[in-house]
Amino acid sequence: MKYDITIIGAGILGTSIAYFLSQTTKSKVLVLDQAPKAGFHTSSRNTGKVHAPFLYDPEKKRIFAKSAHLGFEMWETYCKQKNLPFKKDGVLEVALDEPGITRLEKYMLWGEQNGLEKDDIVLLDGTDVKKLEPEVSCQKAIFCKRDASVDYGILTEYVMEDAKQNGATFLLNTRAGHISDRKDFLEIKTNRDTIKTGFLINAAGGMSIDIAHQMGVRTDLTDIYFRGEYWKAGPEYQSLTKTSVYSVPKHPEYPFLDPHWIVRSDGRCEVGPNAVPVFSPYGYTLSEDMKKMPSKVLEMLSSGAAKILFDSQFISLALGELLSSLSKTVMINQVREFLPKVDPKKFKKRGTAGIRASVIDKDGKFVPDVVIAQGEKSFHILNYNSPGATGALPFAVYTISQMKDRGLVKIEQDRCGQWSFEKISEMLGK
Repeated sequence: MKYDITIIGAGILGTSIAYFLSQTTKSKVLVLDQAPKAGFHTSSRNTGKVHAPFLYDPEKKRIFAKSAHLGFEMWETYCKQKNLPFKKDGVLEVALDEPGITRLEKYMLWGEQNGLEKDDIVLLDGTDVKKLEPEVSCQKAIFCKRDASVDYGILTEYVMEDAKQNGATFLLNTRAGHISDRKDFLEIKTNRDTIKTGFLINAAGGMSIDIAHQMGVRTDLTDIYFRGEYWKAGPEYQSLTKTSVYSVPKHPEYPFLDPHWIVRSDGRCEVGPNAVPVFSPYGYTLSEDMKKMPSKVLEMLSSGAAKILFDSQFISLALGELLSSLSKTVMINQVREFLPKVDPKKFKKRGTAGIRASVIDKDGKFVPDVVIAQGEKSFHILNYNSPGATGALPFAVYTISQMKDRGLVKIEQDRCGQWSFEKISEMLGK
């Protein structure tokens, strides 16, 4: 089996790249994924929010912020076309103390720099918050109207079907193993067959660093996995708020976010996620996690991540996240700080946990923005986390545009569904 371009990863990003490649180029495109369905892992195990870009530093997370801003309108257009839910419910970001208020003021500035209009976002005091959401208690809050709820798992499946109709091939339940450079092509050994490809795009999420390292790319980086867990609210809480409510993170330099109150596109409410460090990108169970622990610990000890392991604040925060995993009361009590009516006893069932990978550089620092690394016949998309689903469609255009600029792909057709490839590329500021 021989293809022009092979994408490893049928999550929402890999599938979106296939969608645009299949419509704008004449390339023979293949997407590989070891999961049984597209979007099986992180893409369908998140909060389902289409995030407004006020949370993202326009310098440190420039690409994420621009993609999130464009992604809102693109997902709204796509959902209308497919008659899928796109619930424009807005979001509250609440501050409970003075440092939190200072952070909100910074978020307001970032939102403006990232393209939000004045009508999109407003800073409210506690009294005005009560008028909007009577059950929420805080000192101040940002209310952003340009925020929505969707089901990214379903969206991924629809995007995959569109890509297939335009000629892309998807091989699910197919694990990419050893990748060899055969001078004129790459050879990918899988559990099914051997695939030849002219070019490889690594959009493998939690496995992306491992694939990059196998090909000798960005060996200075490593990653740590975090499992985000949820608790489902009982039916008595279904109308507690109209919007999802987030609190300002106490330690924004680390990937530990305090649990949120989430109102999903279908009206279900949940508390989560926490961020429990695990050793496997598929560490949903203790047995899977322990199986990967020895090799992952050795990898971390021989990289910049070793500094994280001896960072006392990181260890303290990680232990707190572990405690929130063991005790639903600990997790839900964090939400009670701004939503005092919730009672841990009313939460009977766990939600669906998801796992994301955060990349660490050689100095032991978490990398804030997405990393695109190029090999001789490959592109590697690393550290693609939140708001990754929000920006997946425009970021797919960004990736292909980068390939076009390097002469790796030729754009034959500008129109792709409702959009112009060149216009999106220009708006992203290549």
